[in-house]
Amino acid sequence: MAKKIAKKTTKKVTKKAVAKKAVTKKTVTKKVAPKKTVKASKKSSSLSVGGLAPDFTLEDQNGKKVSLKDFRGQNVVVYFYPRAMTPGCTVQACSLRDSKSKLHSAKIVVLGISADPVKKLKQFEEKDKLNFTLLSDPDHKVCEAYGTWGLKKFMGREFMGILRQSFLINAEGKIIHIMDKVDTKTHHDEVLKAFAHQ
Repeated sequence: MAKKIAKKTTKKVTKKAVAKKAVTKKTVTKKVAPKKTVKASKKSSSLSVGGLAPDFTLEDQNGKKVSLKDFRGQNVVVYFYPRAMTPGCTVQACSLRDSKSKLHSAKIVVLGISADPVKKLKQFEEKDKLNFTLLSDPDHKVCEAYGTWGLKKFMGREFMGILRQSFLINAEGKIIHIMDKVDTKTHHDEVLKAFAHQ
């Protein structure tokens, strides 16, 4: 009788040990499971001063398709901005708007690119009376081609988004200057200076 009780007790202990081991294994697996990390896109090696700017075709604020190659023979500033109708982006856009005559005299065409839908770009144009082309890159493929889609940090959060950068392209379609850090208030002046010294 004592042997039977001992045998039953041993079985119970073994079952508990196995169950405990399974729980421990599951917990450990959960802890060491790799976390999903957000990777910034790498800038294309061809994007350097003197190199050809990658061509693209996107819809503008009126739903019309616009290609970079359409502007061969003119100076072009392709500027990437995070989001339409946000404070910094509005300051930058309005500064370019107010510099229209100077930019036109220097034969400079302005192309602003964001991931906003066409409808929102139209609202941006109308709200701030913008006088240049805004292009929609919803799947951020053009941003990735130019290396402007990357990791951003704001108030302790990390997320992928558009980096505020500008590419100055000459009449031959070559990049003459890359602005990695843009001051929204003086961006228009920097663009004019850079083209004046090409």
